[in-house]
Amino acid sequence: MQSFEKLLLENKAWAGEKKLHDPGYFERLATNQKPEFLWIGCSDSRVPADIIVNAAPGEIFAHRNIANQVIATDFNSLSVIQYAVQVLKVQHIIVCGHYNCGGVNAALGPQRPELELLNKWLLHIKDVYRMHRDEIDALNSQAERAHRLVEINVIEQVRRLSQFSIVQSAWKKDRQPVLHGWVFALDDGVLQQLITLPPGSDVDSIYQEFGDDA
Repeated sequence: MQSFEKLLLENKAWAGEKKLHDPGYFERLATNQKPEFLWIGCSDSRVPADIIVNAAPGEIFAHRNIANQVIATDFNSLSVIQYAVQVLKVQHIIVCGHYNCGGVNAALGPQRPELELLNKWLLHIKDVYRMHRDEIDALNSQAERAHRLVEINVIEQVRRLSQFSIVQSAWKKDRQPVLHGWVFALDDGVLQQLITLPPGSDVDSIYQEFGDDA
């Protein structure tokens, strides 16, 4: 049996077990989704959003990319954020990074010529590193520097979210969502909260949405 065939068999087993214990489960699941959370996480296969917080299908609307970035010119993530905020009306947006992140580790070193597209994606993390270089480079080991950049990257992505007009408009109109920055430790499975920005948090004036009389 090939590996992908095992996935299909596991799916059948999972669906059968769900129906056995709750015959109406999939009918309810198919009707609509009303998640409370948007999760912006890393694509790393070891950090599946629903599993590490023990959430059921339908509870978390998720977007994942390398090193959990929020980029103003990435229409993929912007579309997810707009749909989550304006249509699904999520109450919380969580940006979750993780220690030992390959993208963050790569951003601390020189670009690899064979990875042209990835180099461009990682430039945004390199910018975060450059802005906080004195603090990060003062740490004793490469592991400590990578850990700290993981944390700072999460914080910067949450602050970037607060600069989006999508979020600022929702704060003004709906008094939600709350923005959260978390980091996941692979060695013990525990999440740590790094930053929380409730609706109405301070945003630098150069990022503020124009008022109605502007």
